[in-house]
Amino acid sequence: MSSSEPDDNPPEGYVLSVSRGPYTTHNGPFYHKVTAEGFWHGVRIKHRHCNSRGITHGGMLMAFADGLLGTAVFRETKTVALTIRMNSDFLSSARPGDWLEGTARVTRATRSVVFCEAELFVGPRAVLKATGVFKLMGRHKVPDEVSSVS
Repeated sequence: MSSSEPDDNPPEGYVLSVSRGPYTTHNGPFYHKVTAEGFWHGVRIKHRHCNSRGITHGGMLMAFADGLLGTAVFRETKTVALTIRMNSDFLSSARPGDWLEGTARVTRATRSVVFCEAELFVGPRAVLKATGVFKLMGRHKVPDEVSSVS
């Protein structure tokens, strides 16, 4: 990390996520927390997350939201799922140094498909809203004894 990059300095309650896949780990580091109301993921925006205008790249925001949606599906169903469709509404921007955080929830689940929604924020300001449809991969269901994913 260069000296001009902001420190991660996550807000209280967030811990480093260490069980991410290589793509997500490369884009992070990401943090998470679980509260009585649900789960949250967060990341300190760095220059490498930005486009040529100095704002967070839309692809970064979408990848972050996709991870949130997938986490919501897994927490609800204990089953690995694949993204079928994701729709995103870009509401405002995030810049280097901003703490970007988000949460997601399942809105409907069938035996094979799950519908969910996510919201990303910088402070109280909404940055992105996304909805997703995920295909449950039933043969990848995790036994109930396995601890939940953050």
